Amino acid sequence: MRARDEILRTFQHADTQFPSGAFAFSQGLEALSQQQDRLGKFDLWNFLYAQIVHRWASSERVVIARAYRLGSDLNALAELDAEVEASTISEPLRIGSRRNGMGLLTSHERIGTPHASAYRSMVRNGKALGHVAVAQGLLWNALEIEEDDAVLMSGYQSAASLTTAAIRLGLIGAIDAQAYLAKILPVITEESCSPISDNEPLRAFIPLSEIAISLHGATGQRLFSN
Repeated sequence: MRARDEILRTFQHADTQFPSGAFAFSQGLEALSQQQDRLGKFDLWNFLYAQIVHRWASSERVVIARAYRLGSDLNALAELDAEVEASTISEPLRIGSRRNGMGLLTSHERIGTPHASAYRSMVRNGKALGHVAVAQGLLWNALEIEEDDAVLMSGYQSAASLTTAAIRLGLIGAIDAQAYLAKILPVITEESCSPISDNEPLRAFIPLSEIAISLHGATGQRLFSN
């Protein structure tokens, strides 16, 4: 049985209230929900499912697992960072990921997490990009959170941040958000069981979201950065 402090530490860093700046991003949710006249009827469940299965499971989950296996090799992590950059087609999604990663690194530097300050310096000096999944893998590993737990944490945070964004946009209420979360958690569990090799390629296929984000950039005021 794991020590209780390990379980509580996992809860702390899985909490979406942990300061990382992720609240400013909706991964295309705002854009799609407001572009129905051009892109067709919006369905929140289909959006949530696609983000988990076709983005998180095949990209962010893979990055976290690979980052874990690189341990504290910051130069190797910087190479993985560059791979994330190259595999993310949408510029707003690339920028959002880097901003989230820098926010997470900054918070962890302030609370003294090992390697946070060194990798943040590499990002500031242009030697690394600081994508959020790379930062999560580095930092959660440094906190001695198990790799499997880190993958589940990432999946939960991805889903929870999207349902929270839907609440802020007025698409659903808080009770509905919990129902969506309950429905997507088994999907996260299933996807998290797929094996990941040390050189697993990064793949994401969310074309409708990327198109909506591109169109959204030309609109007026918006709540989220992407």
